[in-house]
Amino acid sequence: VGSYRDISHESLSLFRLLEPQIEILVLGTGDRVERLHPAVLKQMRECGIAVEVQDTPNACATFNFLTSEKRVAAAGLIPP
Repeated sequence: VGSYRDISHESLSLFRLLEPQIEILVLGTGDRVERLHPAVLKQMRECGIAVEVQDTPNACATFNFLTSEKRVAAAGLIPP
């Protein structure tokens, strides 16, 4: 994944395979918050995974906060 445009159901497949299953996926889309295709978000929700899309610096902070609360989270981060 080189940009938010490359985020797809296929590129997120690793996150659906993790054990234990994650409850939330934090995606950092670089310098700005970018909109992902609604179908991609819907497919992740159908797998039981919530998706939070933020700019990468805020996504890092959110991921750290979630893990400090012992939430089962993962992050996909595109460098700003």
